[in-house]
Amino acid sequence: MRSGVPIEVAGGAKRYGAVAALRGVTLEFPAGRLTAVLGPSGCGKTTLLRAIAGFLTLDAGRIRFGGDDVTALPPQRRGTAMVFQSYALWPHMTVFDNVAYGLRLQRVAKVEIARRVSEALALVEIGDVEAVARRKPTALSGGQQQRVALARALVVEPHVLLLDEPLSNLDAKVRQRLRVEIRRLQRRVGITTVYVTHDQEEALAIADRVVLMDAGRVVQAGTPQEVYLTPATEFAADFLGVGTRLGARAEPGALVLDDTTQRLPYAGQARGPVVLVLRSSDLSLAGSDPTLEGDLEESLFLGDRWRHYVRLGATLLIVDGAAPHPPGSVRVSVPRDRLRIFPQGGAQ
Repeated sequence: MRSGVPIEVAGGAKRYGAVAALRGVTLEFPAGRLTAVLGPSGCGKTTLLRAIAGFLTLDAGRIRFGGDDVTALPPQRRGTAMVFQSYALWPHMTVFDNVAYGLRLQRVAKVEIARRVSEALALVEIGDVEAVARRKPTALSGGQQQRVALARALVVEPHVLLLDEPLSNLDAKVRQRLRVEIRRLQRRVGITTVYVTHDQEEALAIADRVVLMDAGRVVQAGTPQEVYLTPATEFAADFLGVGTRLGARAEPGALVLDDTTQRLPYAGQARGPVVLVLRSSDLSLAGSDPTLEGDLEESLFLGDRWRHYVRLGATLLIVDGAAPHPPGSVRVSVPRDRLRIFPQGGAQ
């Protein structure tokens, strides 16, 4: 397996008519690391991935692999391999022929093809390699098909592995198992990997680095812990986790909520109109922290927790807890160190 190379995107821009899919994106993807590109639908993450792969041409900007400019190179000359959301396996071919396809295009000797296909299928832990290799993709489960798609990408020994929402078609339990195996596999082979997803839990769980995008721009990039715990913008704070936006006014020593005039202690420097983003996992219906008073309207059982919806004026505040709670008046504890405050109308 080849060693990974660093990727650099400098000033990447792409438009589709009136829609700006990428707006001057500048990013570095470290060699041998897994970087998750995360964001809502239409944020530009798949456009960025396809530009790195060479499937589309940027309107402006450059792409470099290990210092070499690959902007004008076709996909087959970039040393990349891509795993698609739909797997893109040929149903009329056996698993062996699907995995061997790229090697045959490279005119690799038959004996070498057999060895490398067998090793790739074993690497993705698909089970009985000889038996699976003889089957057609339609005879496999969704998880097995995804493993075949990974083996097909890895068998050509690319410098860069690109994955476009590869687990989105699988059920929750298979998704959770495969994300662990993709993480383990990436560390084992040491290949530079770009993993596009809209699933924040998936991105935070498997990535060395997370890139958060919105409206064709990079909002924030860092380790999963940095991006989640110290969001740089209101969008980042609200997108990661389950959050509630509250309008407020920052005054010396207090935050005064717009709808209810309730107050929270505040020692920061901001003054004037602000937006407060409170995450459901930070809040509770009991505790010694400063509290907000509201009316509990609904509680939903989510298996590992209860999700409570508390009315504060015109806003429903989402609070997670370990136990049910009867409807009626409640106090919501708000930890002082989890106040995420942003200026109203600020750049996102």
